[in-house]
Formats: sequence, structure tokens, C-alpha cells
Amino acid sequence: MIDVLIVEDDIRVAEINRRFVEKIEGYRVVGVANTGEEAKEYLEVMQPQLVLLDVYLPDMKGVELVWHIRQRYKHTDIIMITAGGEIETVQESIRGGVFDYLVKPVLFERFKRSMEKYRQYLTTLSKHHQLDQKLLDQILWSKEEITETPYGPSLPKGIDPITLEKVVQIVSDYETQGITAEQVGVQMGASRTTARRYLEYLVSIKRLKADLSYGSIGRPERRYYPMTSL
Repeated sequence: MIDVLIVEDDIRVAEINRRFVEKIEGYRVVGVANTGEEAKEYLEVMQPQLVLLDVYLPDMKGVELVWHIRQRYKHTDIIMITAGGEIETVQESIRGGVFDYLVKPVLFERFKRSMEKYRQYLTTLSKHHQLDQKLLDQILWSKEEITETPYGPSLPKGIDPITLEKVVQIVSDYETQGITAEQVGVQMGASRTTARRYLEYLVSIKRLKADLSYGSIGRPERRYYPMTSL
């Protein structure tokens, strides 16, 4: 579990952020601080792995807390969540090494993507004793491409690991008769084109098999099966 400290002076927003975190697997909130001084106390006692930090606090600026964390807690990372998008604030936050910068109002999908990329970033670091140029480029310049999954060390752009797992589960229920891209799309709530993109990727990495099914009427259908079938 990744321990998260929320630092937000607006109680309503803090509660929204807490609920967002609790919806995402692998995270837990260990504290909610409404001031910078409260945050410092939580940091000293809890030493969370991740801080969700607002820029505007009643007793200090959030960027001051960024440098406080950098100087004292080298294993703690920061994601800024704030209404403040001023250039100077963003620049100083980036200089302080924040992992991401979200501007309010934050949509859950954007929040979730940031948290998932952070978890994938940690997974990448934990699985490699030494990083080559490709992995370093992904970590430093292209966090969107870092995806450690059961399907390989990285996933191509446009392939989401959670959706990929859902597609695998759907196909596994059709071991005998197979399933078409259109049928998968209906079950996953996506278009046939999207479903086919995931299905063909799974075929390319040999997690699924595909075969043409010739019906009595119309063109042949491409059906997908688990690797244990056919």
C-alpha cells in the first residue's frame, strides 16, 4: 500500500480528494492536514510515501512545504493539487521535484491517471537495479509510457492496463465459442474499434488467439479465444 497524506485547507475539497484516493487500488490515506504546520507534524510521524499538496495554505505557501519535504524526507513524493496555475508557482514546484501538477477542479479520471502513473513509476524503479536510456527517458520525459504489467515491461500508447485486464477476463468466459470484437465492445462499454485494438494487442503478445468463423450468411467473423482453446 502507498501511504498518502492530503494537505488541503478546504475541508470539502480534502474530503473529495480522500474519496478519490480510496477508489484507487493500492493507496490509503494516512492523514489529512488543513495547515502547513499540521502537515509537518503528520510528515514527521507518518512519513508518507506521497503527499497531495495544495499551493494555498493558511499559514504558508505550498511550495514552502515542497522544499521542507525535499530537505527532510527524501523518500516522500509530491503531487500538487491546486487552483493556482501561475507560471512561477508551477516552475518552483517542478524545481522542487513534484511528480505531477493538477489544477482544480480535478476530474476523477485525470486524478486516477496521475495516481496510476505514480504507482507504475515506483514499480519500474523497484524492478530494475540499473536503468538504461530507454527507461530513464520514460521516467524523466514520458511518464505516460511507463507501465509495468503482467503483459510486459511497457504498454504501447492507447493501451490501458486496467482495460486490458478487463478484456482478458471477458474473453476467458468464451473459451469454446470465442467472441467477436463487437461483442467485447458491448461488454466493456466501448466501441468495436477500441475493443479490437485491445484484442489484437493481446494476440500480438500471444495472450489470445484469433480465428475466422465462417457463418452461413455474410462475411467471415474474426473471433478471439484464450490461448488454452482452439
